[in-house]
Parts: sequence; structure tokens; C-alpha cells
Amino acid sequence: MAIKYIPEPFRIKMVETIKTLDRSEREKNIAEAKFNMFNLRGEDVYIDLLTDSGTNAMSQEQWAGVLKGDEAYAGGKSYYKLLEAGRDIFGYGYIQPVHQGRAAEKVLFPTFLSKGKVAISNMFFDTTRAHVELAGARAVDCVVEEAKDPAKRAPFKGNMDVAKLEKLIAEYGPSNVGLVVMTITNNSAGGQPVSLENMAAVAAVCKKHNIPLDIDAARFAENAYFIKQREASCKNMSIKEIIAKTFSYADMFTMSAKKDAIVNMGGLIGVKDPDSPLIPKIKAACISYEGFISYGGLSGRDLESLAIGLYEGIEESFLRYRIGQMEYLASRLDDAGIIYQSPVGGHGVFVDAKAMFPHIPYNEFPAQVLAIELYKEAGIRTCDIGSYMLGNDPDTGEQLKSQFEFTRFAVPRRVYTQAHFDVMAEALIAIKAKAGSIKRGYKILWEPPILRHFQAHLEPIKS
Repeated sequence: MAIKYIPEPFRIKMVETIKTLDRSEREKNIAEAKFNMFNLRGEDVYIDLLTDSGTNAMSQEQWAGVLKGDEAYAGGKSYYKLLEAGRDIFGYGYIQPVHQGRAAEKVLFPTFLSKGKVAISNMFFDTTRAHVELAGARAVDCVVEEAKDPAKRAPFKGNMDVAKLEKLIAEYGPSNVGLVVMTITNNSAGGQPVSLENMAAVAAVCKKHNIPLDIDAARFAENAYFIKQREASCKNMSIKEIIAKTFSYADMFTMSAKKDAIVNMGGLIGVKDPDSPLIPKIKAACISYEGFISYGGLSGRDLESLAIGLYEGIEESFLRYRIGQMEYLASRLDDAGIIYQSPVGGHGVFVDAKAMFPHIPYNEFPAQVLAIELYKEAGIRTCDIGSYMLGNDPDTGEQLKSQFEFTRFAVPRRVYTQAHFDVMAEALIAIKAKAGSIKRGYKILWEPPILRHFQAHLEPIKS
């Protein structure tokens, strides 16, 4: 039985009209898009769950901040407001704005990574993995075993496998491990949280081997909420206290602020030690790639709304509603016998497409099959988090087999209502009923060498 939907802790003040197309129009659109969800026009999508990055609804306070943004090229008031917020929430001595998360990786990663080096993570997401490879290094995933069984319920399926981490460091040699990255929440594993206990254990391993520890902090607030709910020692801590404790274990962080800071554009780099020799290198790279250090590729209005959004995103009432949306959809899927990465993650529901289409092999991309069927069925745009997204081995060029074949329902913050979630559930139920009649998947006709899923052309494989 579906759980109760948690009411929105806000009123709707402005709306955007969205249109519905009939099925024949949707089938035509997806074929013209070469069966790539990124090629669809946004206006042809009814419910857009492609990503929760930059697709959120800003508050009246943030929009008021847009009008107050200081557009000075150097040293604007909005920059200092953002620095104050970042230092207050994360407790780090240095905060550097950049235009988004992949810019943070582009600025920071080459300092630690080069040919012959490896970076180890609880799991890398697509763009983070790409920036490791662009720096010449190799990305190695090290998530706990329980994450690999979507039907198994465990409180912290995003955790690093600490014993395996030690083995990998011994195998590669500590001097060849350029960076350890903790992704919170663990996006590729299904938006699954990382415990405070696990953060401490990973930090201890990194300290023992003198390996720098970076937090990929895109969904730091959702992770803190899960810790408060599931880690007994933290139940009486505030969200802000949990965040400060979590970040105290790392040396630095990279962040796409387009998620938990509830803005449409922005990112951050943080360095704990205000006197770190890393800071001049970050400044130099930022000036070269992003713009002067006090705006980092952002307008003053972006800096202003980001400073406000950092606080709004850690409000417990908002996070209760936010996670409650995912739990509502997940409960409807439970009733229908649809398997997803459970318990449900923070920013979306990751449906197990391999379980939906057990007869479709990984190299025919079952998660992409489900994404395409969802658009045809109800105009819902999702994305593949599976072998299609993972791509090819950078050394051999062979198709990699993902540990998961997820179709991700990434839910924008403060955008969709209960009725929209019911449409999502009903579309999945309808597809499950006819899953056996969908015999084959897709093949790639053309792909770029890096991050292929953003641009690749596909076609259905004929039976």
C-alpha cells in the first residue's frame, strides 16, 4: 500500500505551462532524436526527469537575491556573501566558486591525477569519471557489495568498501593513487547515502597512506538527512552539524551546486586548510578556465542565489518532503512488484531495468530501452545509468558491463506534485505489463570518444 505523500512545505506562486503530445507524436520525436533522450526538445517532454541538476525551482528569496546580485568583476558583495555561507556550512578555510561541478573537477583533478595514476571512489558518476580519464588517470570503483543487489535493503548502500580500498591501494601502490573521492550521496549506486562512520574509516585509510580525500558533494544535504534518520549516533544532531562533521574528514570538496543548493547554475571547490599549497594552484587554474576567482564563471546574481540556496537546501522540513517524494513513488512501485535500488535514494528512484527486461543483454542497453518506453508511454524523460552511460574501456575500446542497469527518475526540487508522481508510477506499471513483448534493445550507430551518452545515435535492433 502506498505511503502517505508528504505535503509540500511551500505554496506555488508561479507556474509554467507544459504540453502533452499523443503517442504517435512522441514516437516520431524519439526516432528523430536518434533514440537519445538528450536530443529531445524540452518542450516535447511532459515530465522531465533527465536530471535534477539545475532544473530546480528557486524560492522567492533566491529570486529577490537575483535582483541584488553584485556584478563587480572583482570582489563583489555577492562573492563575499557566498564565501561566508560556504565557510559557515562546511567549515572550510577556502571556498572557490565555479560555474558547475564538472568545472570544479576540471580545475582540481589535474593537480592530483596524470598518466599512470588511479583515482578510487565509492562510485564515480559519468562526468567525474571522464575528468579522471581526461587527466590521464584511471577511475576505479569501490562500492560496498550490498549496493550491487537492488532488491536488498541496507541503510548505507553508498558506502566505500574499506577492506577493498586497502587492497586496491596495496595493489596499485599508495604513490600511484592520486586521489580518493567519496561521492555523497552515491549517484551511480542509486542516490544511496554514505554513513558518517564510513567517512571516518575512509579518512583514516587515506591519512595512513598519505592520499588526499575529496568529497563529491553534489547531494551533501540529502546525505546528511539520511545519516540523521539512519545512524543512531547522529539522531540528535542537526543537519548542519552532520554536514560539518562529514566534511571535517576530507581535505577538499568539489560540488555541483545545481542539486542540493537549489540553483540553476553554480559549483564550488572547498579546501579545508586555508594555508594549503593547493589554493594558489586552484586560483591559477580558475582564472585560466573559469574567470577571476571572485566570480568563477558565474554572474553576481548566480552567486547571490547560491548563497541563499545553500541554506534553504539544508532545512530539515524541506529535506523531509524531498525524500518523502521518493518514498511515495517507491511505495507505489513496491505495490506493483517493480524492482528499484532499495531503499530509495535521495534525489530519485533508480528502477532496475535488468529486472524489467531480463532477456535484453547489457550490450543492448536495457536501461535505455526502459527510458525510451517511458517517453513513448507518457512523455516522461529519464536517463540510463547503466552500460550505455558507462561506455567503453578507455584502453581496449570494448563495451564495459555496468554493475547496474538503472533507469533513473531524477526529480527536480520543488517542481512536481503528487499527481505527477502517480503518472510516473502508472507508466511503469503499464510498461511492466508488456515487458515480455519488447524483445530487443538498441545498438549505437555513432558515438563520440568521451561521455558518449550525451550525443550518441542509436537505432532499434530488429528481431
